[in-house]
Amino acid sequence: MEKEALKTLEYEKILALLQEDAGSVLGKEMAGSLLPTDDFDEAQEQLQQTAEALTVMQLASPPLGGIRDIRSQIKKVHLGAVLEITDITEVMSTLYAMRNLKQFFRGLETDAPLLKEWARSIEILGQLEHNLDNAIDEHGSLRDEASVELARIRREIRSSQARVKSSLTGILHAPEYQKAFQDAIVTMRGDRYVIPVKQEYRHAFPGIVHDQSATGATLFIEPMAVVELNNDIKQLTLAEHHEVERILRSLSEQIGRSGDTLQENLQILAKVDFTFAKAKLARRMQAVEPVLNDEGRVRLQQARHPLIVAAKVVPIDIRLGDPYRMLLITGPNTGGKTVCMKTLGLLALMAQSGCFIPAAFGSEMPVYHNIYADIGDEQSIEQSLSTFSSHMTHMVSILQQAETTDLLLLDELGAGTDPEEGASLAMAILEQLLKNKISVVATTHYSELKTFAYTQEGIENACVEFDVKTLRPTYRLLIGIPGASNAFAISRRLGLPASLVLRAGQLIQADHAQFEHVINELEHEKIMYEQRNADIMERQQRVTQLESKLETMKNELLQKKAAIIRKAREESATLVRRTRRESEEVIKELKEQFRDQGSKKRQQVIQTARDQLKESSSRVRSSIVADKTYRQRLDLSSLAVGDTVYVLSLAQKGTVAAMDGQELTVQLGSMKMTVKASGCRFVSSGKAAEAERNTHTSALYMQKVAAAHRELDIRGLMVDEGEQIVGKFLDDAALAGLKQVLIIHGKGTGALRKGIHGYLKRHKSVKDFNFADIDEGGTGATLVNLK
Repeated sequence: MEKEALKTLEYEKILALLQEDAGSVLGKEMAGSLLPTDDFDEAQEQLQQTAEALTVMQLASPPLGGIRDIRSQIKKVHLGAVLEITDITEVMSTLYAMRNLKQFFRGLETDAPLLKEWARSIEILGQLEHNLDNAIDEHGSLRDEASVELARIRREIRSSQARVKSSLTGILHAPEYQKAFQDAIVTMRGDRYVIPVKQEYRHAFPGIVHDQSATGATLFIEPMAVVELNNDIKQLTLAEHHEVERILRSLSEQIGRSGDTLQENLQILAKVDFTFAKAKLARRMQAVEPVLNDEGRVRLQQARHPLIVAAKVVPIDIRLGDPYRMLLITGPNTGGKTVCMKTLGLLALMAQSGCFIPAAFGSEMPVYHNIYADIGDEQSIEQSLSTFSSHMTHMVSILQQAETTDLLLLDELGAGTDPEEGASLAMAILEQLLKNKISVVATTHYSELKTFAYTQEGIENACVEFDVKTLRPTYRLLIGIPGASNAFAISRRLGLPASLVLRAGQLIQADHAQFEHVINELEHEKIMYEQRNADIMERQQRVTQLESKLETMKNELLQKKAAIIRKAREESATLVRRTRRESEEVIKELKEQFRDQGSKKRQQVIQTARDQLKESSSRVRSSIVADKTYRQRLDLSSLAVGDTVYVLSLAQKGTVAAMDGQELTVQLGSMKMTVKASGCRFVSSGKAAEAERNTHTSALYMQKVAAAHRELDIRGLMVDEGEQIVGKFLDDAALAGLKQVLIIHGKGTGALRKGIHGYLKRHKSVKDFNFADIDEGGTGATLVNLK
């Protein structure tokens, strides 16, 4: 990327924000040196890293504390230097941070493959960490247990110090010395224990003078009784110093041996900290991941300049690259033209740096190989107005280097010289850039360029909206229409005499005035149509909501209807079962009444009652099956004579013989009936009926299977009659795929039950059998499980 463009677009301020969010020196360095990439895959991977970090942050905060910059310590030990305890403490802190980060990602349940791979690459130096922890405590002091020798020396030092203090305490309490003491205390001078003694008692108190007070009235004397003890402490202190040096050297050598691994781990820690800094910046800016493309297509929706306060920035929509590669923005000064260009340029740099952009979801950005910016922004304290020469020099350099995959941001192209010549130069430059298929966003005040954009394919006019009534820009970018300068309106509102404004209007060329008028009309109409479109969209949303609500109500009604029908059928089935039980009682009474009559008459009466029950049950079942099977309503426009329909009131199928409006003549066997079309359901067309006749054999088989029942009542039959009926019943049940059937034989004398049980034992389709449950007949019925 061109360094001048990075500076012009204030890219370094984005890096400064990134550095604020980094927690370690290493992360801040990476943030400060971040540069946009021109490689599509690399940019995509960097965005994925940021997305993973943002996902992790929504679940838990990663342990990024304790990371220290220990590169200087590693360099020292490689040169053979001995590290100070503070240096080793920083190494320990970094080792703890490595372990914590690795454990965090190891236990992380969310999907973050790139970050987890980094964490897996961290090599835990367990032995080094253990040795350092055994030698240095949490306060940064060397432990007594760092070595056996150090523990012995410090133990002797404490013992010697205790003896010195005991001896000095005895001296302080001796009666003969009480007058000599300035203060009855023990203090230290130069690592030696001393007692403050009055000057006049110097010769009465034996000892070595180490210091005196500022007035000379007090001498600090080491009593002769503790001189040797203090000498012993001094020697022990020197021995302690040598042992500490030896331990620190040993620890430094251990760190040096792991230097390469520490360097690699540091790079990983820096990348993790830097990546989470990008995620924090994205959350702070309420930014989203851009959709990258390699087709040069820009689709920014509700884009916001990242360096403008969120409460003040006006979101804009920018389209570029398809179908036009050049956008020409016009409008008054301070209207926001330059901000629009900088927003596009800066968001492109951020996206190619792996940062999320402040825009709406679904915004697209291409990956540019280079971004050039020629912006003289009088609104920035960092920039001053550029002369025509400096602009043109920069423009020449850009034209020599720019390629198809680059983005050019040109502010006030051709300005700073004669307007007519400047406009001509600007058109020539734009023609060349258009020919080279380079993406360009340019701003201008020249009317000639507005007309030029209308006549050239691949260039689109745009303007920043300006409210003439309030003399304030709205900062909205309107693509598709050029902007008017509004110079007369602004001057009139600012108080310029009306006569001067009128005279200026007379002097301006008629075609220019007409052009400005057309532009104003276009802008007004565009705003009006946008408002209408917004109103239409709102109405469409309301209609969609009403349609959805209507569909929901329809489904609820259908469900209620189905529930009511299901309940009615359940009640009818219950009624049939109750009637059947009552009929069984009647049959039982009939048996008693016909006990003395002939067997043949008795069987006839029983069979008649059973046939009536079967007919009632069949009607209920056929109604249920028919409702489930035939649900398609009739379409009179496509219904033809010969089609098969199902008559709901009769629960039978028939053939359409004739049609008369909403009434049908249906052939039901040998009988014809006239019925309402609404009371029928479509079954099949005449052609389908013909195909059905061709497969009559298969249909008979399927009907037989469908007609199979789970129950068989053989009460009142002889054993041989019962065996014959039961055998056929079991064969039909096995053919229908039933796994369990119920045979009702009654209780009576038990002869029929015993005979049937014997027959079941011999039947090849029977797996086993048991008496039925109480609610199904108890010992009066047998439940048979089929193979």
